[in-house]
Amino acid sequence: MQYLLAERPKTGYSLNVDAYNTSLTKSTPNSLTGDARSDLGSATVGNYALFAGGFTTDYKNTVNAYNTSLTRSTATTLTENKAYLASASIGNYALFAGGKKSSNGYSNVVNTYNATLTRGTTPDTLSYKPYQFSGGSVGDYAVFAGGRLSSGYSNIVNAYNSSLVRSTPTTLSKSRYDLASAKNGNYLMFAGGYTDSSSGGTVNTIDVYNSSLVRTTPVTLSNTAATLDGASVGNYALFGGGYSGQYITSDPISTVNAFNDSLARSNPSSLSSAKSYISSISVGKYILFAGGKLSSDASNTIDAYYED
Repeated sequence: MQYLLAERPKTGYSLNVDAYNTSLTKSTPNSLTGDARSDLGSATVGNYALFAGGFTTDYKNTVNAYNTSLTRSTATTLTENKAYLASASIGNYALFAGGKKSSNGYSNVVNTYNATLTRGTTPDTLSYKPYQFSGGSVGDYAVFAGGRLSSGYSNIVNAYNSSLVRSTPTTLSKSRYDLASAKNGNYLMFAGGYTDSSSGGTVNTIDVYNSSLVRTTPVTLSNTAATLDGASVGNYALFGGGYSGQYITSDPISTVNAFNDSLARSNPSSLSSAKSYISSISVGKYILFAGGKLSSDASNTIDAYYED
């Protein structure tokens, strides 16, 4: 399947979608429908890539789907208008969870979509109301972790199995938001993030959950970072970019951390430019790190990494 990237533009908001195939050839399918928006969620289910929610001058509930031919359709809307949500895929479902739905309104609702783009019965809500948090999958579970709250930050972890039954695994070792996740073999890794400034701002912490949802903290990033992103290819999980330092008062970084399936860390070549709020995804043998915020502008650069 071709994978799609929807990016925040240099100014304003965007409906543009770029697609790259396994040879990294770019095409431009039909744009997202409705208003241009940023900070939306994305997940895959069956033969579809879904983009949900987002923000312009207000919060959106639109869900667009692209099939393997890059034909766009519109699925049933989210049950709430929101952005800064997290997403994950498990079994026959794509899950869109939590998020911010107004200037002071926060969500714990989880919407599910099956391979026919039907929005299913809403499962048990998250046990908290986070935004700017992270989701991923490992074993039989979709896992959501951390996030920003109406006041403070969270270390809570919620997991949903393929029957959409919720459980609450061991919490993260640190409360934080704007963290990144990536799956690596039998492990799901939650890396970096912001914590309170009294604790130094960004962290290099990585919490690792195995397929039984047992947590360990065997490794760290080589640097502290938040607003980074992560993806997996072959035997590696990569985390790249972000800020390192106090909340948005430091310059972005270009560092890339790689972890093999034994969780041993290495540092491949840096990104072509230092940037934060980066987006990453895997396609074929490649990991793509796309867009992001430079020190004083936004980026349309895409860096590709592959396993030899």
